[in-house]
Amino acid sequence: MSNLQLKATSAGIPQLAADSVSTGYLRVGSRLPLVIEPAFIGVDLIDWATKNREFLEENLLQVGAILFRNFDLSSTEGFEQLIETASGKLLNYSYQSTPRTLVSGHIYTSTEYPAHQSIPLHNEHSYSGSWPMKLWFFSMQVAEQQGETPIADSRKIYQHVPAEIRNCFERKGLMYVRNYGTGLDLDWEDVFQTKSRREVEDYCRAEAIEFEWIGDDQLRTRQRCQVSMKHPRTREMVWFNQAHIFHISRLSTEVRESLLSTFAEEDLPRNVYFADGTAIEPEMVEEILKVYEQHAVIFPWHAGDVLLIDNMLTAHGRNPFQGKRKVVVGMSQKHVPPSPLC
Repeated sequence: MSNLQLKATSAGIPQLAADSVSTGYLRVGSRLPLVIEPAFIGVDLIDWATKNREFLEENLLQVGAILFRNFDLSSTEGFEQLIETASGKLLNYSYQSTPRTLVSGHIYTSTEYPAHQSIPLHNEHSYSGSWPMKLWFFSMQVAEQQGETPIADSRKIYQHVPAEIRNCFERKGLMYVRNYGTGLDLDWEDVFQTKSRREVEDYCRAEAIEFEWIGDDQLRTRQRCQVSMKHPRTREMVWFNQAHIFHISRLSTEVRESLLSTFAEEDLPRNVYFADGTAIEPEMVEEILKVYEQHAVIFPWHAGDVLLIDNMLTAHGRNPFQGKRKVVVGMSQKHVPPSPLC
């Protein structure tokens, strides 16, 4: 690690923030993530972040992710205070696509999928018309084996998705279809954080989501969304969607065949199509997943680590794990694009 003394340059040297921290990178040749550590015992991360918000913002826009390591942060309350200090008011996790539990305040568990499952790299809420710009992760308990949170530069993903696939996706756009109340995925009450149908309908209208009530308990939604976006600050293009997660081909063969033996394809808990309703070829999805895998940056969590990412510049995921693991999450700075997405 090197003392934090110089301004950022094209070579990637960090900008002056304070003599109380040092910076570096996890491996030679990779700037993702920037690592910030205390230069001596007793440096308070919340106090340091309060005084260095501009430094954090400027370097986050360059690198895309910042890892705070070896600071004395141990509670969710302190984590929440850090987020509010550095990036403002926390957001509720509404219109969710995965199960989470509220821990305290506006801090949630990371996605509660079974430990043996991996979660592909993705950008939070990129299946919707608005999303948090900042994601914060706090490693409170490290798994005995694996359990890493891989990250990847969304700018590089955009650049390396094969041009014919990228052009096709951008030309056609995407449509996410979700069915709630089937007993196989999240209920609409959990996703929309309400038991009121009227509130669900109001939310859907505000977010340009088509909705249809089916019987007493089921809800079907369709939403046309972006494939890629221009970052509002850096003006760089990023790959920004979750087609590779929602697509039916991502289910195991056994699960897919079982579901299709019971449900029509339009009734599946979730799926994604091109915006005109035509099918996306599984081979395209496979190529996109390969690009994510090629650009994944994987590093082991340390207890007490805090990871800050720009949600448009950096994708994240989760590796399978053994043993107990506790990573909590906070989100801030809701972004609503000023123009139509597709």
